[in-house]
Amino acid sequence: MTRLARVFSRAGVGVSAPEVQVEVHLSGGLVKTTIIGLPETAVRESLHRVRSALMTARFEVPQSRTTISLAPAELPKEGSRFDLPIALGMLAASGQVPKRRVKDCEFVGELSLSGKLRGVHGVLPVAVHAARAGRTLVVPKVNEAEAALVEDGEIYCAESLQQVVMWLHKQEELPRVSRDTAAQAPKLPDLADVIGQHRARRALEVAAAGSHNLLLSGPPGTGKTMLATRLPGILPSLSQDEALETAAVASISKMGLDPATWRRRPFRAPHHTASAVALVGGGSKPGPGEISLAHNGVLFLDELPEFSRHVLEVLREPLESGRIVISRAARQAEFPARFQLIASMNPCPCGHAGDRKNDCHCSGEQIQRYAHKVSGPLLDRIDLHVEVPRPEQSILDRSGPAPESSRTVAKRVAVARKIQLKRQGCCNAQLDADARDRHCAVDDHGRQLLESAAERLRLSPRAIHRILKVARTLADLGNEPAIANAHLAEAIAYRKKA
Repeated sequence: MTRLARVFSRAGVGVSAPEVQVEVHLSGGLVKTTIIGLPETAVRESLHRVRSALMTARFEVPQSRTTISLAPAELPKEGSRFDLPIALGMLAASGQVPKRRVKDCEFVGELSLSGKLRGVHGVLPVAVHAARAGRTLVVPKVNEAEAALVEDGEIYCAESLQQVVMWLHKQEELPRVSRDTAAQAPKLPDLADVIGQHRARRALEVAAAGSHNLLLSGPPGTGKTMLATRLPGILPSLSQDEALETAAVASISKMGLDPATWRRRPFRAPHHTASAVALVGGGSKPGPGEISLAHNGVLFLDELPEFSRHVLEVLREPLESGRIVISRAARQAEFPARFQLIASMNPCPCGHAGDRKNDCHCSGEQIQRYAHKVSGPLLDRIDLHVEVPRPEQSILDRSGPAPESSRTVAKRVAVARKIQLKRQGCCNAQLDADARDRHCAVDDHGRQLLESAAERLRLSPRAIHRILKVARTLADLGNEPAIANAHLAEAIAYRKKA
């Protein structure tokens, strides 16, 4: 099973249309319909929608005992997307549509009482799995744009149950989904708007090139949020597989998928009042959280210390593994969560510690308590720690050279990413231990420099490994085959004692 299919199968969201079997038993004229296979409330209620739709469309409703089996039996079924396959299963069992035609197809969609098809969530994973299995898929017309994101596969769209039945009888052709879904590139905030902050701009470029996590710290109003929101504008475009995987997560979420934005790298910025479940996912019916919605994109946590410490601690494991496993007593769900963390914070509660133009009124104890809201282990997982001081020059002073635009920086980032993918097949931040040892080797002088920095800054082995990965990214930005001492020195400068 492919990675995409495996992820959503474990989530219990139904990667493909369910197998529907209808067994009809005569029982002295007693009419009773039963659904088996762990149906939840919305699935059990589908019987009322299906019966009304069949009667409205003038189909014969089975007047005998009917058992509808949703396989596999151990996987809970939820949502209204089973309406259409249940209705067609009942029609096939009663001989009103050809069984062989139903057997060769997958169907998904909610039925209104009048027999019209309504849209449902999660169509994209269904379309991906159906295409890879070589199955024909029929979806509601309103889900056409989402299903069309899958370039391969035989996918049709329909507006009503009656239209699907006529197609099964070969009396009418269903239209194929239109794959003319090209969307204009969104206009993203430009780095040219940022005046000064050369060190922070450089760190942002390094973070984009190697997919490194970044922490921006400084007084309020110095441009931390402004810099973070400009990261998507310099990141490389998503590959086809990355875009499908990211869009599939959005498709099964409560917010759904906007097909016009499926090629954009997600940028998620939850408020600091967000709960742990909102951040990593969960609930009685496990669903994706912010870290999964940011998969292959950016998770921006503004005012980092204002988040609950418990909420922040749940990020530690996904930052390392790139996935989140949510376990409940009855079921377990796994969602992808390979995101790039960008965070910002003030140096103290009032925000002016170290500010040259404003006095800080916080006591040492207050500053220490504020800093300790973010744990050392979490800070240790952030590759780049950058101070964003108040700019020396006026924001109205544009007499100097114009700042580089996002387009210019993005070209350098794209070249560095291409080097990494060709050399190791992933970004530098995602290197495992063996690959790191092969591609981030340093000479004796570099080793001495690292050991000295580790002793002086009290760096953990994890921090040292992350310094090596950042140094490798700096070398890639300079198109240099080996890590030089200058790269190591700059990478070390991006770390500070947590």
